[in-house]
Amino acid sequence: MSNARDKKRAKKMKNQPMSVTFPSDSGPSHSETYFRNGGGGFPRHKKRDFRSEPSQQGFWHKNKSHEIPKYVTVSPFVQARAAEIKAMLKAVSQKSSNTLVFQSLPRHMRRRAMSHNIKRLPRRLRELARIEAERPEHQKKDLPKSKCRKARRRHTNLVAEFNRRQKKNIWLETHIWHAKRFHMVKKWGYCLGDRPTIKSYRACYRAMNSHCLLQDLSYYCCLELTGKEEALLTGLARMCNVDAGPTFAAIPCLTGKRQGTLTLYHVDRYPEDALGPVTFIWKPRSGFGCTNESRQLWIWVHPAFKQDILGELKAVFQCFEPREACNPVSVVTLPQEENKLDAAKAVGKKRKRRAEEGVTSVPVKKIIGDGTRDPQQSYSWTSQTTGIVISDLTMEILRYRLIGPLSHCVLTEALKVASVHTELDSADSDIHSWWTENCKNPDQLTLHHRQESIFDLLKGLCSSDIPSGTVLGLTVGDPRVNLPKKRSKAMPNPENYQDYEKVRQLILEGVPAECAQSFLWDQNICKSVTENKMLEQDLNRLRSELLVPGSQLDLGPRESKIPILLIQQSGKMAGKDRLGWGSGWDIYLPKGWGMAFWLPFIYRGARVGGLQEDLKHSLCKRTPHIPHDYPDCPGGVQFAKELERTLLDKFKRRPPAKRANYVKHGTLAPFLCPWEKLTRDWEARTEAHGKNEHTLDSEACATQGQVSGDTHSGALVVESPKTDKLDEQMETCSQTNMQMKVIEKAADLCQKNDATSSLAFCVLRSRRLLRQLSAWVWPVSGKSQRIRHIASKLNQKELNEDALLPICQHYPRALVWVSLSFLNKGCPELHAMICIPAKEDLLAFSKDQHFCGPQEPKHSDRFKNKILKQKERRKKPVNKKATERSASAPLDGAADGHVDLVLGLWPDPLPDVPSHCSRALLGYVTQGDFSLAFGCSEALGFVSLTGLLQMLIDQPADKRGLVLLRNPASLQYRFARLTIEV
Repeated sequence: MSNARDKKRAKKMKNQPMSVTFPSDSGPSHSETYFRNGGGGFPRHKKRDFRSEPSQQGFWHKNKSHEIPKYVTVSPFVQARAAEIKAMLKAVSQKSSNTLVFQSLPRHMRRRAMSHNIKRLPRRLRELARIEAERPEHQKKDLPKSKCRKARRRHTNLVAEFNRRQKKNIWLETHIWHAKRFHMVKKWGYCLGDRPTIKSYRACYRAMNSHCLLQDLSYYCCLELTGKEEALLTGLARMCNVDAGPTFAAIPCLTGKRQGTLTLYHVDRYPEDALGPVTFIWKPRSGFGCTNESRQLWIWVHPAFKQDILGELKAVFQCFEPREACNPVSVVTLPQEENKLDAAKAVGKKRKRRAEEGVTSVPVKKIIGDGTRDPQQSYSWTSQTTGIVISDLTMEILRYRLIGPLSHCVLTEALKVASVHTELDSADSDIHSWWTENCKNPDQLTLHHRQESIFDLLKGLCSSDIPSGTVLGLTVGDPRVNLPKKRSKAMPNPENYQDYEKVRQLILEGVPAECAQSFLWDQNICKSVTENKMLEQDLNRLRSELLVPGSQLDLGPRESKIPILLIQQSGKMAGKDRLGWGSGWDIYLPKGWGMAFWLPFIYRGARVGGLQEDLKHSLCKRTPHIPHDYPDCPGGVQFAKELERTLLDKFKRRPPAKRANYVKHGTLAPFLCPWEKLTRDWEARTEAHGKNEHTLDSEACATQGQVSGDTHSGALVVESPKTDKLDEQMETCSQTNMQMKVIEKAADLCQKNDATSSLAFCVLRSRRLLRQLSAWVWPVSGKSQRIRHIASKLNQKELNEDALLPICQHYPRALVWVSLSFLNKGCPELHAMICIPAKEDLLAFSKDQHFCGPQEPKHSDRFKNKILKQKERRKKPVNKKATERSASAPLDGAADGHVDLVLGLWPDPLPDVPSHCSRALLGYVTQGDFSLAFGCSEALGFVSLTGLLQMLIDQPADKRGLVLLRNPASLQYRFARLTIEV
């Protein structure tokens, strides 16, 4: 304890003046004693000091019998006091710590205002604080002057800030509405709503199932092709195939009355090198039977596939010449606003902000369309040989989607057909002149009334009653005029629709081709409609001037007329159950009218969904989702890599003890599906199986003496000769000739195998083969006799090796889109493994229908020791040799292929994928969750075509289509039923 006290005393006395001395062991002098006692003369003070202050270095006297001096010498006493005062002044003038002046005050005197106001400090410290404030390190930096909140919230400043934030990621016109209610994500160059901030998973499903779900699909890109019909069809026919479904030349689509859907490929590369799925609409012909007229074609593409498809279209039609520089209307100044600005300048009542040069700055307007476009860059290309023009209309046309059986009711209540006006006021003659001219045309007027009657018939129908892809053109009035006071659900009223004959004709025949006409195809009209939109404040002012508050606002000829297109979206079309579920309507409208149509739909009871709701919609429909389920397209590959990077970062953020060890679970790729490796391994496995069979045959027939090559099967086969009695010379010659043939055929076989191995995998989209596989997958039992009867009517082949051989030859590395339903409990996750059940698994399941499934034995982590050695090698490079060894270690690791080892993940290159686990791996799941539509766990994914055929040929007839599913972080297999819906 004495040592601790000495240290404490030394710490307290370290800042004392140097003139202070302490008595020695021999006895204090008079001056030292007087200095120590401060000139005082009470023995108790002296006794207290000597008792309470321990000796540090043996300086002061510890003898308690020492007496106080009887007299004081003035000169030594004054000198000691002078030294103390000098030391005190020096200590006050100089700081011994890094604290500021106001921080050196006692705590009860400190105030926050003293940190910036010197006058609040005590007077004795103000001079020090002033000197301290003049130092350069304490000077305040010149920060940009920030406006107050009131100034920042002004409309012009808000719009300027929003325009600045749209330079990197494009905002939709409904972005502000979504940003307040949705979790926003940045994808494909856009800022999109991912999912609502409220709990709405079941509510969105109920909207899709029984009412209406609204989505903003304006981020889809529109590519317009203009040219001769024959030239367009000739070029587009090279990018698609009839075997995969209807093409651009399908008669219902070519007339303009239906929308088409297909997958585009590189030129003459079907079924390989897919580019991505598209939907297309032809503009209806102006005259019947005219094939040489100029036609317009809209191709709608997901932004993930836009650049690849646009580049291929320009290469096919040789459209490399920029037609004109695109000047998108990003800053729109309405004529009403220009008049107000001129009036304000004349009167002089409105103050204007001055720019730095003294020029009056124009108020910033809202960006309409794609604000990231470069005005100097061309967005239209033409061909000098064919005259075809390709234009990029991205964000020039908005697209909303209504999903649900009551989409008709929401549409018909929110939208009202435009009224006919043949005369206009002088003030509005230029604004709505296009509509007046068309109303004066009898043919256009008749067409408008026909479209109106068909639109009225939709009120009594369900969205799935209309033929798939039906196109209806329409011109509607301003939907803001009919906006109700309160939000309510739009419901059908069958009493108002008694014309059953017209409804029946509409259901059977659909909308006539002439009623698909719309002014939305005319870019000049769309530009006029966008620029001449009535302001919201003008509408509110007119509402306030109504004599009866809340009554219907009648604008008359001043009301805006908006051309739109209504396109029916088909629901579930494949399979045998819930046909038509998830159908709805797509609404195409000109830019600038996004929120004007968005709010009326919501006020009619439509619920809004984001990207996650779109994913669940495709899961319930059992259709591939864009771009998740297109692994053979460049956009799908890029999306899969980004998803892998996101999942891997999330995996690494967790501590090693709190994350799954996928090596021990036998999961080779938990974050990315290795489709190419899977298809290649199954192809090699089939070839090895075939070679083994042919080797056994050749050994059995080796004594026959005649060899022939089977080029179809890709192996060498030995055939028996017809004659056994030949001369020795003939036998020798025949053997020599046959050996030469064997060598030549082996070389051809190697070349064929090399060419096949260089080809990448593809997704099987042949309708004929998919129907064949769909019939084979169904088990042969009493319940499926009807399906077998239907298959026999369709001339489907029986499942045998002769039928499978040509399919494997034409599609050695193909993937098949499948849907899976769990038979018992369990819920699939992303990238779950689809495996082939063993014979003992099927036997156990046939005995017990509640059998959950087998379990995967736990694997050993062979990389754990390597990872620990790498960590130890990084931690201790002690000497120079160790440092050189650690520097060369990454090179050695790079040679071994284990550079970036992560605990729990299998590094590249992967081993044989199908045979890595106890059950052969067939494919992977790309979507999976509990389906509210079917009441069980559903999964969608891809399987190898070669592996699927091998599984079907080995399984018993009554157990066909049974597979096992296992999640990446689980060892438990679950039984599921595999189906192929076409």
